[in-house]
Amino acid sequence: MQEPFDITIGTIDYAIFPEGNDTYVVFKDGKEYLQIQKDTESTWLKLDPETALPLFEENAEINAIGQAIVAYVSEPEEDEDLEEEL
Repeated sequence: MQEPFDITIGTIDYAIFPEGNDTYVVFKDGKEYLQIQKDTESTWLKLDPETALPLFEENAEINAIGQAIVAYVSEPEEDEDLEEEL
């Protein structure tokens, strides 16, 4: 399983904890903020804190966090491919 990592969007820092199956717990300001799940390549869904079911609402912040996660997660894989070629 992937290790937790940090992302920054604008001036806001988020701590990201992978849960598996494209689901992540997001911490903001040191507190659990929300849980998100990848829906499509460009759409992410917030999960209901009580039921863990997806909430189908468009949310720019959640999509921005998701895009930053995709960018972060894909970088290590590319580095591994380069190391294997050397």
